[in-house]
Amino acid sequence: MPVTDDPFSARFIWPSPAKLNHFLHVTGRRDDGYHTLQTVFQFIDLQDELVFTARGDGDIHLHNAPEGLQGDDNLILRAARLIQRMSGVPVGADIHLTKRIPVGGGLGGGSSNAATTLVALNRLWNLGFPLDELAGYGAILGADVPVFVRGRAAWGEGIGERLMPVTLPETPVVLVVPPVSVSTASIFKDPALPRDHARVDWATFEAGACVNDCEAVVCRRHPEVAEALAALRKLGPARLSGTGAAVFLPCDSQHAAQMVIDQLPKNWTKRVVQGLNHSPLAAILRGL
Repeated sequence: MPVTDDPFSARFIWPSPAKLNHFLHVTGRRDDGYHTLQTVFQFIDLQDELVFTARGDGDIHLHNAPEGLQGDDNLILRAARLIQRMSGVPVGADIHLTKRIPVGGGLGGGSSNAATTLVALNRLWNLGFPLDELAGYGAILGADVPVFVRGRAAWGEGIGERLMPVTLPETPVVLVVPPVSVSTASIFKDPALPRDHARVDWATFEAGACVNDCEAVVCRRHPEVAEALAALRKLGPARLSGTGAAVFLPCDSQHAAQMVIDQLPKNWTKRVVQGLNHSPLAAILRGL
């Protein structure tokens, strides 16, 4: 497929980055079933790619979705249909997905895809929705979608939609993805999940005193995650991202990160990624 570097045109490749949760505290549960959280989001340079082409018949079609992501509940299709309905625009789109972010990895791939879809179709269909309104539509689709729409590393509260931009060290990160897909819904439904973590502040995070409340439940249900986390923690302060399955270890340098990689089993899925305070999607928005 021909590509272009002009985001005002069709067939531009739109980035859809992954994220890490540096900690995840569950502070309560609302009457509607959503859990209230505290977390810190940061992007990494692992990303999916999306290409959008307008259709005159109003239909929306998703191409190249991997097995298990082809149904109408795919967040890309839900995002496209939501913004189409809210705008009343009569056109549709063909959407081509190149998937690289592991599914069920706790890296926000689906939410990121939805955010990129909202931003790209807002541009392609010339709708003119402001960023705050797009983030609001994102919150309808999922708690993690707004941070991807805004594209800034952030301290998150509420169900994840109340965001305050933060600046974190943009260090290399060793990312390990165990061979299992974790269902976020199943983790949050588990009776053993603690839901009463007292609220903390930024100083507590900087002191390294924050944790991931989902870790015990995820490790009990998925021994592969427990094994990866234990191995990585022998080499440094490793963490679980979101509800997993991915675990990660920030490092001081590329050399240090590679030394960690070299000490892990050769048959594991692992790589060095880069922490980012601004997503590549935000960089495109700044240029529009």
